[in-house]
Amino acid sequence: MTGTSDVVLIHGAWHGAGHLVALVGALTARGHRVLALDLVGHGTRARFPASYLTRDVAALRTEVSPLAGLSLDDVAADVVATLRPFAAPPVVVAHSMGGTVATRVAELAPELVAGLVYVTAFVPTSLGPAGAYLALPEAQTALGGGLYLGDPTAIGAVRIDPRSTDPAYQDELHAAYFSDLDRPGFLAMAASLTPDQPMAFLTTPTGATAERWGTVPRTYIRTTRDRALPVALQDVMIRHADELAPATAFAQAALDAGHAVFAGAPAEVADIIHHAPARR
Repeated sequence: MTGTSDVVLIHGAWHGAGHLVALVGALTARGHRVLALDLVGHGTRARFPASYLTRDVAALRTEVSPLAGLSLDDVAADVVATLRPFAAPPVVVAHSMGGTVATRVAELAPELVAGLVYVTAFVPTSLGPAGAYLALPEAQTALGGGLYLGDPTAIGAVRIDPRSTDPAYQDELHAAYFSDLDRPGFLAMAASLTPDQPMAFLTTPTGATAERWGTVPRTYIRTTRDRALPVALQDVMIRHADELAPATAFAQAALDAGHAVFAGAPAEVADIIHHAPARR
């Protein structure tokens, strides 16, 4: 990695910083100082629907999310504030829906980001918000559609139930998002997921421009066995991003892995991040 030893990790939907502990360890072993963030409303900063805690599953389908009013800019501004005190800009690494946040962060404050690494992550550019990419034909093979509870527009969030004891529900959650892990590993990850992902992450354009976001060197880690974000959809987003900002076209790497590659293959992901292009 050129010009920086600091790495900031941004988790994906429903996750938190704790899910990235294996990747933190692998990067630290390679000499990097690493900060894994809990985005607003996630991880140790989570806010839970009351019905989720009381296990009132019927009410969980209709209760308005405590994150319903959380905007993409609220979350991105919080990350920008975290980056400002760094002595030198870090490389920002984002997984899955965290790519939407990272893209907005780099658009708002490109001077605070030495490089971007998208780990099977959303890169919403020419089509607008992340949700527009999920409507593409390339997204239709994704698993996980049976996990969602309630009407997202009514409750203000994409809601899942990680505490469900229904074996079929657990099987789909495992297959969609954690196929890289065995059953005990999956259950440990699922136990610390939060149920709500703010709708704003899906409905708000990142506003990415070639003049700001597009000036940051970027890398994409493709996961060829991904069942949550199919590799064909990853490739569409890579192509759109490179058409928008060809001067900093993605450096690409591919891993024979699923969506939880950060936990299933942390050493391989860390090696790619370690060698990712970054500006001084």
